[in-house]
Amino acid sequence: MAADTAAFDYVIVGAGSAGCVLANRLSADPKVSVCLIEAGKEDKSLLVKMPAGVGALLKQPNPHNWFFYTEPQKHLNDRKLYWPRGRGWGGSSSINGMIYIRGHARDYDQWRQMGLAGWGYDDLLPYFKKSERYEEGDEAYHGREGPLGVTNSAMEDPVYRAFIGAGVAAGYPTTEDFNGAEQEGFGPYQRTIADGERFSAARAYLRPIAGKRDNLAILSTGHVTRILTEGRRAIGVEAVSGKRGESRTIHARREVLVCCGAVQSPQLLMLSGIGDPEEIKAQGIDLVHASPQIGKNLQDHLDVVLAHEMTQPVSAHSRQKGLKKLLVALDFIARRKGAGTDNFLQAGAFLKSREGLDRPDVQLHLVNAIMINHGMTEIEKDGFTVHACQLRPESRGRIGLGSPDPLAPPRIDPNYLDSTEDRRVMREAVKMMRAICGGEDLAFLRGPEIAPGEGVAGDDAIDAYVRDTAETIYHPVGSVRMGSDADSPLDGDLAVRGMAGLRVIDASAMPALVGGNTNAPVIMIAEKAADIIRSA
Repeated sequence: MAADTAAFDYVIVGAGSAGCVLANRLSADPKVSVCLIEAGKEDKSLLVKMPAGVGALLKQPNPHNWFFYTEPQKHLNDRKLYWPRGRGWGGSSSINGMIYIRGHARDYDQWRQMGLAGWGYDDLLPYFKKSERYEEGDEAYHGREGPLGVTNSAMEDPVYRAFIGAGVAAGYPTTEDFNGAEQEGFGPYQRTIADGERFSAARAYLRPIAGKRDNLAILSTGHVTRILTEGRRAIGVEAVSGKRGESRTIHARREVLVCCGAVQSPQLLMLSGIGDPEEIKAQGIDLVHASPQIGKNLQDHLDVVLAHEMTQPVSAHSRQKGLKKLLVALDFIARRKGAGTDNFLQAGAFLKSREGLDRPDVQLHLVNAIMINHGMTEIEKDGFTVHACQLRPESRGRIGLGSPDPLAPPRIDPNYLDSTEDRRVMREAVKMMRAICGGEDLAFLRGPEIAPGEGVAGDDAIDAYVRDTAETIYHPVGSVRMGSDADSPLDGDLAVRGMAGLRVIDASAMPALVGGNTNAPVIMIAEKAADIIRSA
C-alpha cells in the first residue's frame, strides 16, 4: 500500500519499540489499513545489526541517533548532558545496550494502586510473555513463541563470574533470572540478542512483515510535523519527507497513535496545539486543547561509574584493537559468530541502598571495557566499568518547546538530583561499587582505579564526583503520563484526555519509572495497547 494513499484506519507516528509492535499487531487484520511513519531510515547498518557496534552508535555521529542535549543541570554543575535517542526503524531498541529487563513486579502493582486498573503485574505478565521468545527459564514467567528473541549471556569472560563472586563475598544474594520470581541480587543479564544479531523491535516485529502485507504502508524519512485536528478530534498528520522536505498529509479514519518516545511525543503534541497553554502560546502556536501536564513528570535513571584498569588482556579492548576490529566485523558478517555478537555487558545486579526497602533501588551494569562518558572518553587500556543507577528517583523534570520549528530539538530538563534522597542513593551506590569491586574475587584482574580515582574519598568528595561526571543511562519516561486523575494527560487506555482519535503509546505514558531498563516495558505497553485498540 502506498504511503500517499488518502487515508488509513490507523496512522502510527514513530517506528520505535512501540510503533513496530503496533504496526505488526494492527496490520495482522487484513481488513484494517495502517500507515507507519518514521523520521529515520531503515535499520540496515552493520553497526545496528552487530551487537558489538553499540559503542559506535552511542558516541559517533550517525543517522541512527538524534544526539539530543539537555538544558544545563543545576545539580550537576550546570552541565548539558548528552541524551542519545534512537532514530530509524527500531528507535532506541536499535542503539541500546540490548539488556532485557522488565522491572520489579511491585512497580506495576504500584501503577494499579495509582488507580490504573488493568496495569498491575499480574495483568501485564501475559503481554511480556506474548512478546518474548526465550528458550530457558520458568514458563510461569517467560514466553517461548513471541517475536522478540531473548537469550542468556554467555558469561565466558572471567570478569563476569568474578563480579558475581565479589557480590556474594560482599554479602549480597544471587539470582539466575532478573525477570523471574526474584529480581534482587547478582546474576547474568538476559539480552535481546539472538542468532548472533541485535534483536531490536524492528528486527522482531517489522522486518518479518515489511513489504508482505498489502494493508501496511511504511514511510521512512518522514518527519511528522503536526497532528491534524477537527475540533478536538485527531484526523491525521502532516509530514515532511525526502531530501527536498516535501510536505504531505496523511489522514486517519480511526486513530492517530503517537509513538515518538518520552522526548518527542510531548514535543509533537505541543507543536500541534495540545498541551500546556503557556508553553504553546509562547511559541505562537494556536491552542487546540489545554492539557498542562503534557511534558511534565519526566523521570530518568542517572548513572555513575566505577572503572578499573585490568591486569590481564581479557577485556573488549584487547579483543577489538587494531586489525582485530576488522577481523571481528568479518567474522560477524560471514558467520554471525565471535566478539561481534557480544555487547560486552553480560552481568549486573539489583541491590538495596538501605534496609527497609521493599525492592531494590540500585541497578549495576558491568561492562567488560572502560566505558566512561558514553564511551566518548577514549582510554586505550584493558579495564572494566561498573555502572550504577538509582532506580526510582524522586526528582521530576520536563520537556518543553525550544522553537515552533518541528525540526528543532525540544528543551529537555530532567532536573536531576533535585531531591536529597536521590543524592543519598547515588552516594551510596558509589560506596557499594567500591566495596564490591575491592574484594578478593576481582583481585586477579583488578588494576588501579581510574574513576572515581583513589583521591576521591569521603561523602563530600563522592558527591562532587557525582556532580562532575554523572550521565543518563538512557531511560527517560513519564512525560505524557497515564493516570486516573483528571490532570493526567492520558487515561488508562492510553487515550489523550479531552481528545478523540488520539493515543500516546510509548515510554512517555509510564506514570512512574520502573526499576530497570525500559525497552521490554515499552514493548509490553504496545502489546497491551494493540489489544485495547482492537477492542475499542
